[in-house]
Amino acid sequence: MIKVKILIVDDEKDFCLIMKNYFDRKGFEVHLAFNLQDGLNLIKKEKPDILFLDNNLPDGEGWNSTYGILKETPSLKINLISAYKEKTNEFNSFSNVNILGKPISIKELEKIFDFSA
Repeated sequence: MIKVKILIVDDEKDFCLIMKNYFDRKGFEVHLAFNLQDGLNLIKKEKPDILFLDNNLPDGEGWNSTYGILKETPSLKINLISAYKEKTNEFNSFSNVNILGKPISIKELEKIFDFSA
């Protein structure tokens, strides 16, 4: 059985570990990156199905990479996350891009993935 792959790119390690634990229990294969460059490398290497991408990373703004990521992997489902950036209409034309504020609730995740905890 092929597992759905999730990549979480966020410099908040506690957040990553909580998300990884949650998705591990749901049967997903989860990969973590704590900076933008490692995340971009893992996108190429692991070819995830779902991406959680923080905006404020130590080596750049993750959201600025969204168009390049979509160009390389147009079917990737991207969840842009940030505790500091206001929601934007910039990505409304993409059906596979979702914007989430931190903290992310279990209810939001259930709605995105259509399952219950």
